[in-house]
Amino acid sequence: MFEFQGRVYASKPTGLLKVMNATVVDDLCMLVMFNTGETRLFDASELLSCEVFEPLADRAVFESFSIDHGVITWNDGAIDIAPEGLYRRSFEYAAPPQAASDMRGTLTKTSLKSLG
Repeated sequence: MFEFQGRVYASKPTGLLKVMNATVVDDLCMLVMFNTGETRLFDASELLSCEVFEPLADRAVFESFSIDHGVITWNDGAIDIAPEGLYRRSFEYAAPPQAASDMRGTLTKTSLKSLG
């Protein structure tokens, strides 16, 4: 239990979760590396039922993401998903050693597009 800004919480305080890197691996799926060191598989298909996320059905839009202050965004920031929500909607992923090493490299948005 802890108190923050006058409110009492039953859980333990957690550090700020941030997206460090991501790469699209399939239709509406991407591997996401968090500042915790974890790489997780995110499937965005369930989000399409929400109107705000409908543009992600277009592969070009989905692939044109950027990472802004640890948050994945699309359409110049008009669409985003909080890292905590992304984490909850993603799955554990045990990357092969080479893939994990590649994810830790510095990939730019341009280099991600050239991968696929």
